Parts: sequence; structure tokens; C-alpha cells
Amino acid sequence: MKKKKTVKKKKTKASNKKVKPVSLAELFPTAQPVERSLVTYDPLQMYLMEIKNYTLLTREEEVELATRVREKNDKEAAYRLVTSNLRLVVKIAMDFHRYWTKSLLDLIQEGNVGLLQAVRKFDPYRGIKFSYYASFWIKAYMLKFIMENWKLVKIGTTQTQRKLFFNLAKERDKLIAQGFTPGPKLLAERLDVKEKEVEEMSLRLGGGELSLSAPVGDDGKEVYGSFLPAKQPAIDDALSEKESREILHEKLKEYRGQIEGKELDIFDNRIMAENPLTLQELGDKYHISRERVRQIQERIIKNIKKWLIEEIPDFEENFSNFMK
Repeated sequence: MKKKKTVKKKKTKASNKKVKPVSLAELFPTAQPVERSLVTYDPLQMYLMEIKNYTLLTREEEVELATRVREKNDKEAAYRLVTSNLRLVVKIAMDFHRYWTKSLLDLIQEGNVGLLQAVRKFDPYRGIKFSYYASFWIKAYMLKFIMENWKLVKIGTTQTQRKLFFNLAKERDKLIAQGFTPGPKLLAERLDVKEKEVEEMSLRLGGGELSLSAPVGDDGKEVYGSFLPAKQPAIDDALSEKESREILHEKLKEYRGQIEGKELDIFDNRIMAENPLTLQELGDKYHISRERVRQIQERIIKNIKKWLIEEIPDFEENFSNFMK
């Protein structure tokens, strides 16, 4: 018994000895931290690595998910539609970043908001590919963000000013092509704004003369010439516009099948004709007055627009110049 006690006592003494702690570096040599600073990560690179984990969708999967969102307000389907198109937002943001010298993450964030809006409004029954449709919303939100934050183009902060900013030059060129002098009064009437607003925006757009080779800002990384629009439209924009026009053409054909008699004649030979008949010619044909023909035409146009708004999502936004 004494021998056993002695052994136990020795064990107790051994257990009281101080054990040297094992350092993290000894256990995991590669995990030894650098003493001078913490390891930092680029948030943009982390975001790009993260979105690579989301797989792209096939056209059939895209339609199925969009249908679930449209009919059942399925949040899981909406989540998959959004995450599978996050790389599209980054691609568009990279194009805009050529002219936007601040944070690329800000652009991506705004583009993601536009992507969410596209998911809410997308109609899978129209036959348009979701990525084409979403690109319009993504670009719109990025443009809005840039216009409100970049001094060089901060020339339109209200909805009316933004609309005027995009349409003024286009309308001026259209009037010149038609042989008119694009004065402020005429432009204001065509764009449905005040004459003073046209004059103010013209001054903002005019600005002072600058060399296209002049650098933007103090760092000189970008020149004004890089802001000139490309001669050819982007492929996705051209394809999207083509698809939209085809859909509009098909819908007009559908509407045409719903009318008959003199309404159909006025639709074919007055509203849609390249060389339309005059009101007098149609009036003589049906033995009615010119004013009566005009009233029928106005009613048809009103009914067409009402029908197209119901049939085509975001018709007023995408076809704002149709039958003004």
C-alpha cells in the first residue's frame, strides 16, 4: 500500500509541473499571423468570388421561375432569378465604370436594385429573354445614380429634367430633319414642357467648348473624348429593340383582327399606312364629314393604346413615342 501511495504522490508532483503552452504557429505553421497588420480583403473581389457560386439558368428554367414569380409571387423563384443574373449587373457596371471614376460597388448596388425591379415587372408570356429585359432596368438605375452624383453630368435631378435631358437633343435633330427650326418654343410644345425649361437645359447641355483630348479631373486618367457614344448600338440593346418591335407588330396584327368596316379601313389606310389617305378622301368614300373621320381615327388610336398598355408590360415606358 505504501508503494502505491508513493507512486500516486509522484504522479501528483508530476501533474503540478508547469506545461509549456503550444502556440498556434506550432500547430498550424501556415496560419501564423503577420505581426505588422491584419490581413485585409478587397470587398469587390470578395463579392465577385461570392457571385460565382450562383449558377446561370437555362431558358426553360428562367421561364419556369419567372412564371412562378408572376403567378404565385414565389420568393424563392425570385431569389434564384436575381442571384443568377448578378454577373450581368457586374458586366454592365464595368462598362459604366469607364466613365464613373468612383466606387464600382456603388454602381453594382444600384444595378442590383434595377435587377430587383426587373424581376417584379417581368412578364414571361411575352417571349422576351429576361436578361435583355433586365438590362434596361439595370442601366436605368445606374444612369440615375450617376446623374445624381457626378458633377459632370449632374444636369437633371427631377424626373422632368431627366426626361428632357434624354429627349431634347433627339427632338432637336428630328425637327431639323423635318425642315423646322428647333427653337425653344417649338421644342417645348413637342416635349410638353415649359419653354423656360428647354432654354435652361440647352444652356446646361451647351456648356463651354472643350477639347475631346482634355483630361477629366485632375488625375488625367479619362479624357472627354471617351464619353462620345459608340457608332454602333450595343448588341444586347439592338436585339432587345428588335424583339420589342416584333412583339408590337404582332399585337397590332391581333388588334386589327378585332375591328372591321370603316374602322378597319381607317386603321389600314390612315393610321398604319406609309402614305395615308386624307381625311377628305376617307370622308368622301363613306359619305361622312372630315371631322367625323377624325373622330373615328382618334377613337381607334385611343383604343389601340389602351389595349397595348394591357397587353405589353411597361408599354408607356418602352414605346413612349408611339402614336403621340
